[in-house]
Amino acid sequence: MNFVCSGNICRSPMAEVILRGLAEEAGLASSLRIISTGTGDWHVGEQADHRTIASLARHGYDGSAHRAQKFQPEHYDEFDLLVALDRSHERVLRAGAPTPEDADKVALLLSFDPAQAHLRDVPDPYYADDAVFDAVFVMIRKACEQLFRQIQPAIRAGASR
Repeated sequence: MNFVCSGNICRSPMAEVILRGLAEEAGLASSLRIISTGTGDWHVGEQADHRTIASLARHGYDGSAHRAQKFQPEHYDEFDLLVALDRSHERVLRAGAPTPEDADKVALLLSFDPAQAHLRDVPDPYYADDAVFDAVFVMIRKACEQLFRQIQPAIRAGASR
């Protein structure tokens, strides 16, 4: 699974760390490949934004190992699910998809959470303060919990084979 936002330093690293934590708690981390990338290359190689790392830490997660990377065309082949954090990322991913099947791999993160699906976009907290980063964390956590509930049965079935 590849979570995709703009620069891969705020929203998508949060989603990556949170979903990895959920998979670890369920004992399924080794059965699921989770990364995050950005549509742009502005921050490649950098850590997540310090406010992202701080928000994750306030909620019991360690995001300090993250290094930003750019989405690559081969990710369409490498991943079954490409999770966009907002509609602009969704458009970029669908437009770049080499096949209709690859375009079908793209989904908005909030679409997995019925309570938040109507919002469609996780707001970009980059130009905001810690409170907004924490609000974005809560949105992402809720959506990741719903996403994990949906994929967990298939992961368990695959892990038992």
